[in-house]
Amino acid sequence: MKKILPSILFLMVMLTPALAQQTITTVILMRHGEKVNDGTDDPALTSQGLERATRLAELLKNTTVDAIYSSPFQRTRNTIAPLAQAKGLTVQTYDPKKPEEIDAILKKHAGHTVVVCGHSNTTPRMANRLLGKAQFKDFEETEFGNLLVIDVLESGAAKVTVLNY
Repeated sequence: MKKILPSILFLMVMLTPALAQQTITTVILMRHGEKVNDGTDDPALTSQGLERATRLAELLKNTTVDAIYSSPFQRTRNTIAPLAQAKGLTVQTYDPKKPEEIDAILKKHAGHTVVVCGHSNTTPRMANRLLGKAQFKDFEETEFGNLLVIDVLESGAAKVTVLNY
């Protein structure tokens, strides 16, 4: 064991600078705010959902955000709108039915911070794709306010931090 420990320490010292030099892309995934139950496929946000959208902008006011994406539904667009306005960014649309679009977003914005607003099923699935493992299940219908902050290294390794707002 005494002979192995110096070898392990040597490898750690040698690998640490290589990892530190990798490009890190931060992807902040979130579900839209509370929606009106009006029986349509594209409901608006409730007053609670609008308040949550305002809280998101306040929460991320000191965070550099380089791009913002939303699915084409009004509940996601309206959830992310206050943040986009505060950051002076245009909301770009992605197709939540195409999980590979998160790969394209990651590639396009390598080394930057991107916010992606989706749904109870698409947000956890995107997180799992970025993490390379099935860590998250679909959110419950009543579950709002989770921010999944995923740091993806150039090598493909990723770590997640879950915040509530």
